[in-house]
Amino acid sequence: MSERHMKLGAFLMAGGHHIAAWRHPDAHAPAGSDIDHFIHLARVAERGKFDMIFIEDAAAIRERNPDLASQAARSTAFEPLSLLAAIAVNTSHVGLVATASTSYTEPYGLARSFAALDQLSGGRAGWNLVTSASELEAENFAASGLRPHSQRYERAEEFADAALALWDSVEEDAYFPDGGETFADRSKLHAVHRHGKHFSVDGILESQRSPQGRPIMVQAGASDVGKDLAARTANVVFAASQTKAEAQAYYADVKSRLGKYGRSHDDLKVMPGISPIVGATEEEAKAKYRALQELIPDAVGVALLASYLSIRDLSAYPLDGPLPDMPPTNLIQSRQQLIVDLGKREVLSIRELARHFAGARGHWQVAGTPAQIADAMEDRFLDGAADGFNVMAPLFPSGLEDFVTLVVPELQRRGLFREEYEGRTLRANLGVSPPAKS
Repeated sequence: MSERHMKLGAFLMAGGHHIAAWRHPDAHAPAGSDIDHFIHLARVAERGKFDMIFIEDAAAIRERNPDLASQAARSTAFEPLSLLAAIAVNTSHVGLVATASTSYTEPYGLARSFAALDQLSGGRAGWNLVTSASELEAENFAASGLRPHSQRYERAEEFADAALALWDSVEEDAYFPDGGETFADRSKLHAVHRHGKHFSVDGILESQRSPQGRPIMVQAGASDVGKDLAARTANVVFAASQTKAEAQAYYADVKSRLGKYGRSHDDLKVMPGISPIVGATEEEAKAKYRALQELIPDAVGVALLASYLSIRDLSAYPLDGPLPDMPPTNLIQSRQQLIVDLGKREVLSIRELARHFAGARGHWQVAGTPAQIADAMEDRFLDGAADGFNVMAPLFPSGLEDFVTLVVPELQRRGLFREEYEGRTLRANLGVSPPAKS
């Protein structure tokens, strides 16, 4: 029996993570605009004692070609913070993590919004910091176009420091001190004065201090600068790893960076993505996977692959031929390399690579019985590849329901996962240290 418990996140995405999920007969096609659907998923995750639910975001239509966008069904979605505010009042324990970009927001506004979500939820909020590598998003916000990778992370560093300082500008019990005659205890309010290259912040956050000290910080950086930012500021890092060896190398790299920032091994939880398909038998699980794969139009799969390779088009190359050499990119560098490595390792054609990638966008896919899926998770968890997993159900709601009903009890039987929540805040349930002031 393991002495440590794995952490679990439920990565919610409308009808499912598989690109063709919305075409499946069991899918709820209008899921992206149905609040009751998301509340149900959050309650399922909470019933399964998940640490958190996670909502990603991109402030743009995801496909430049409108015909392909209409087939991919990844274009309608709630703004994450608004969605999680509604979920907050319909749940009591599960953490609520929203994506927000440092490229298209400002520190004070973001810190204020996450502080509000944290108060509404009783200390369950988390911010997934992204720098936004999409040209389509840049076209909606930046007249100068997409910033180079190094500039995006320079801005992100400054942004994160400002947001952390704002959350620390208010001490516990600063407002409405017991028995006092004033609205605030001025000795517990600390104005932020930050004037950097990208932002100027002068002020105090007009919010009570977070019930968990600060909202949890989440990142998914895989470049050197991204891993350094995670090691310095994050409590959770999401990762995409195809093989166990890749996962172990990423885990060891990120953990090795913590010491130079005065942080311990357990201060950062590494949670790679896993896309599980659960069946009563292995063949049933594989049949479920094949049924989803058969729903992928080639054009949609290839367009998704091209977007993560950070190129505009693959149509000039034969679908049944190998992936051509990729030029250097200013966009999602780590994901491009993951795809190139996968194609070479498995000797996949463009069509095969696109169909494989469409299932979970480069994340680990496992199809099998509850015991087989638990075996695979246990192996990586106990062998230095993960502190837990971000569960990416291919199809909602059934994929998450199957995982909670069938896999979670197997993990609990093995002593790998909690029976009950340890606390009421996300920080308490993750088991990460209280924040040191910025």
